[in-house]
Amino acid sequence: MLVLIATQLVGTATLRPYVIGFLVLFLIAATRDLGTRRTVWYLGWALGVALAAELASTRVGFPFGLYHYTGDTRGLELFVSNVPFFSPLSFPFLAYASFCLARLVLPRTWAASRGGRVRMVLLAGVLMTLLDVVIDPLAVLGDRWFLGRLFYYPAGGVYFGEPLSNFIGWLLVGWAMVGGLVATGESGAGSPLLGVVLYGLVLVFNLSVTFWIGEWGLAGVGIVVHLTTFLLLYTVSRAAVGRWSAGALGVSATSGGGRAS
Repeated sequence: MLVLIATQLVGTATLRPYVIGFLVLFLIAATRDLGTRRTVWYLGWALGVALAAELASTRVGFPFGLYHYTGDTRGLELFVSNVPFFSPLSFPFLAYASFCLARLVLPRTWAASRGGRVRMVLLAGVLMTLLDVVIDPLAVLGDRWFLGRLFYYPAGGVYFGEPLSNFIGWLLVGWAMVGGLVATGESGAGSPLLGVVLYGLVLVFNLSVTFWIGEWGLAGVGIVVHLTTFLLLYTVSRAAVGRWSAGALGVSATSGGGRAS
């Protein structure tokens, strides 16, 4: 059994090298940012949440809506029940990358209050869901690129073949994963920048494949949505920095006046 699992894990790495590459970058970034113990805990938590969501959705349609994996690669890569292992394995690094991007936007004191932590979880979940503007519609077209025909929605969907319920599922799953991470403590002593790089690489990879297969409409929507998002994030970030700086200057002035007197 262990030999079979190991063989199929090798098959997963062979069939999905881009997922393994993103996973390795996530492990490097998160270990430096959160520490080894917290990274391992988060990976287990997020993987469990994602796997539970996929197992439920492929049976009862919640939270992503009803879809089915084709099973075409069964025996070639690792499956957990009817779900290819690489699929839920992707969610932890997507959520972490979104968490890092959110940390660049919110004030540095976000973890000091309950409201700040709630805003962090909400924003990170939204940012992860925005990646799905491209990811899952592109995956539905997997037979046109090296992903292969991985899954399908029996009832189709209004957004490039994807039902709107899928976005709701990504929001709920993203909130659950980042919420669990935030509940364990502050962001860590490291920097979120490598996680932000991961977010960008995932987006660029998916947009590049979209261009490669000639899905211009999907590529255009993805670019417009994310350019608008990044502009809004930049605006919010600058405003947050201004508020933080003004507060710091106010404290310094008050302190300075006290010393002078």
